[in-house]
Amino acid sequence: MTEGTRQRALELWEQGTEALMSGDVDGAVDLFTESLKTEPTAEAYTFRGWAYSFKNQFDEAIEECRKAIATDPAFGNPYNDIGSYLVRLARSDEAVEWFTRAKKADRYEPRHFPYLNLGRLYFARGDYAEAEEEFHAALRINPGDVVATLFLAKLKLKVN
Repeated sequence: MTEGTRQRALELWEQGTEALMSGDVDGAVDLFTESLKTEPTAEAYTFRGWAYSFKNQFDEAIEECRKAIATDPAFGNPYNDIGSYLVRLARSDEAVEWFTRAKKADRYEPRHFPYLNLGRLYFARGDYAEAEEEFHAALRINPGDVVATLFLAKLKLKVN
């Protein structure tokens, strides 16, 4: 593909992201689909999956993330998203592997998200030592993170 084609695909992806953030889920799906027709990118697959998750279509969302990973295995967002969708499907045991893979991805922003998600998963299970480790790791990456700080405070109440 040409640089112009890639640029057009990314423009459509950005428009889809804006539509999704403004609540136009169907419009976002259409824009992500157009982006993918222009040039398949891990971003467009991942975000189309995210749009499906807004409609509680988690199996479809997971499939989109798998396509994203096949397109660019270094892109971390789809690993984290699969983990999040599995948690929503009450399959948290499977989610651990995906959050762990997201933490190792070469290209991932915001990098602290899989640590937060894994920390919340461990917290919900009552695995407080593991949760604490994940929240501290999130804070090393993103100092002052409100979620990690809040959960660490909750953990102090649980352990004392």
